[in-house]
Amino acid sequence: MRRKRLSRAVIAVFAWAVLTPAVAVAQEPIAGSGGSSGAWIDAWTGSAQGVYPVGYSVAQPGTPGPAGPGNTAPLLTAAFPDNQARDQTLRMIVHPSVAGRSWRIRLSNEFGTRAVTFGRAFAGLQSSGGTVAAGSNRALTFAGKRSVTIPAGRTALSDPVAVTVSDAASQRLAVSLYVAGTSGPMTWHAAAFTTSYLSGPGTGDHTADLGDTAFPYSTTSWLFVSEVQVQARHRDAATVVAFGDSITDGFFSTLNGDDRWPDVLQRRLDRAAPARRPVSVLTEAIGGNMVTRIGRTPGGCTPCDGPPALDRLDRDVLDRPGVRAVILLEGINDLGGGGATAEQVITGYREIVRRVHARGIKIIGATLTPSAGTAFGLYGTPETDAKRRTINDFIRTSGLFDGVADFSAVTEDPANPGHLRPEFDTNSTAGGAGDHLHPNRAGFLAMAGAIDLKLLS
Repeated sequence: MRRKRLSRAVIAVFAWAVLTPAVAVAQEPIAGSGGSSGAWIDAWTGSAQGVYPVGYSVAQPGTPGPAGPGNTAPLLTAAFPDNQARDQTLRMIVHPSVAGRSWRIRLSNEFGTRAVTFGRAFAGLQSSGGTVAAGSNRALTFAGKRSVTIPAGRTALSDPVAVTVSDAASQRLAVSLYVAGTSGPMTWHAAAFTTSYLSGPGTGDHTADLGDTAFPYSTTSWLFVSEVQVQARHRDAATVVAFGDSITDGFFSTLNGDDRWPDVLQRRLDRAAPARRPVSVLTEAIGGNMVTRIGRTPGGCTPCDGPPALDRLDRDVLDRPGVRAVILLEGINDLGGGGATAEQVITGYREIVRRVHARGIKIIGATLTPSAGTAFGLYGTPETDAKRRTINDFIRTSGLFDGVADFSAVTEDPANPGHLRPEFDTNSTAGGAGDHLHPNRAGFLAMAGAIDLKLLS
């Protein structure tokens, strides 16, 4: 029963998907990318997309929220009865892509409407569940202070904190945040595919706890945490950004399985690259995201999709430290949700590529995967498939991109053109049939395998 309910919820949610207006974000300065020893690079990012509970969460352990535009995700009513944090602790679990000993954590109030105060914050190694490994939990400071108040629309980057992550493949960081007082609207990333832990409202500061008895609630979203930087131990350390929508965000992958296609790409690079040249793959993706600013067809949930790619490009790609390459997989939502023309999407690509190249960064175009048979929006129509093919031909032949990752070629069913291969069209987390739009774990393995690693050298 539970699996069927989750599958219907995911399908229903996508019927509402739309575009969020551009958001101006003020961030604390970040270290330059450079190539010098000791430079800071990103080891994890979770693209801030909007205000809880607006967005597309997956396998969220909450009750369904009110249907309709602007409010689609299941609600964590026990932890946040009035949709905000209140004198409680959030333990966010994140998986850094590279090892390291010195870290900086960015907290985001980008979509808040009032200042939020974090009375204390800690970072340590997750042991299991909501527990933290003994001896690893370290207090975070911000400009030397244990607490930080972040104004609405801004972020804050912590001072360096010493936590040893020796094996990035298996170790995760637990970032514990005590919200003093009330938070107001909470900035979040809805679909984390990672379980994090929450204390109850009014239970106070448990950031220093190693156990998890004070964290009875869980979430499959990230709240307030948007970036984890690591001080690189190698001069040639660099990052690759996977820039996209729900297919890059990992919809229909495995909960806590780390099997989005960027995760699989990370493992391929780890095996192939010399130890002296670590590469960090960042997932900068938002479910429902679009390239253009055209918005969805009438009746959609306007804030759900996060800022469009054109508007979040600086924040999520160009302003990240150490970025050497970008893999762009976006456009199917413009076609299937907004009714855009192929020319409108291609025009958006041209602007993105121009801005990326202006920073001396390589950009790889990924072809759009098939969506025929999808029951919501315009995703499943012959007209959308024809537009998709026009865009894919452009990606492959225009010469605009520095390389091509032909995701369509490895996911499309040769016996049923326009459709996903049957073995890729199931849901790896919720079980049951897929929605004909999102590849599953097997599909993500094939997609990551289609990327020529030489393009990332």
